[in-house]
Amino acid sequence: MTQGKVRIGVSGWRYTPWRGNFYPKKLAQARELEYAARIFPSIELNGSFYSLQRPSSYALWARQTPPGFVFAIKGSRYITHMLKLRNIETALANFLASGLFELGDKLGPILWQFPPMTRFHEEIFEEFLSILPRTTEEAMWIAHAHDARLKERHSLKPKVDMPLRHAMEVRHESFVDPAFIALLRRHGVAWVVADTPRPWPLFEDVTADFVYMRLHGSTELYNSRYTSEELDRWAECIRAWSSGGQPEDARLISRAKPPRRASRDVYCYFDNTDKLHAPDNARELMAKLEAPLSAPLRAGKENYLPCL
Repeated sequence: MTQGKVRIGVSGWRYTPWRGNFYPKKLAQARELEYAARIFPSIELNGSFYSLQRPSSYALWARQTPPGFVFAIKGSRYITHMLKLRNIETALANFLASGLFELGDKLGPILWQFPPMTRFHEEIFEEFLSILPRTTEEAMWIAHAHDARLKERHSLKPKVDMPLRHAMEVRHESFVDPAFIALLRRHGVAWVVADTPRPWPLFEDVTADFVYMRLHGSTELYNSRYTSEELDRWAECIRAWSSGGQPEDARLISRAKPPRRASRDVYCYFDNTDKLHAPDNARELMAKLEAPLSAPLRAGKENYLPCL
């Protein structure tokens, strides 16, 4: 049976509670990404959500991570939360020109997260999905329309000509609508499987050639650790999705089945327990799926890695 690539990681890497817990006490903060990237094959990059980053930062992050590593990039909240998807052409150009191309083949899915007050308006989301670039070349042409705020701090030439993937996390009940699932499938955009105790939609419809998961905590938002039994269920889901199918007990919005595929890639990010135990839960899930570490461990004091 063919299986897609499964990448399990965490959302962000700069957290004080991790120091002395996940990170060794004497590990320099400048080496935290390097450390985390040798355990997890993928990490969600959060800073891009809050502000435009610099090309030099993206280039540094690319250098600090091993071959085969992938970043998921959170799309700008200026687009999703402030402009509310209206008149976003320049904002999208600025986001794409801010340095994403410096990641080369380490550029993974782009996550578009929406606030709980955003409702499903089919026309607005249809327009947004239709202008999202599907390749780095398409993104390049959009990026050229950036404004003066990125003068002398832009990156406009992709290092790799490759497809771009997009995922969408919504938090209003109006999206629990088969029409939204159909819209995502038409555009090949992934519905984000977002586990949270809040009254945000938790469904597991497959809408693209990959699955994107965000595990925020099952009993207390950002502040609860997943039990072994809960992780067993998520492991079964990942096995089904990566094999091209879906879990028998999948929680679905639409009765229409997704196109059958031989395999699907799966991206899973832990964002729970005030970040403290997210790395632990991620490694537990990796162990259940027998997923290897991101990079081989080296002997010597420079390794800084505990026995796992």
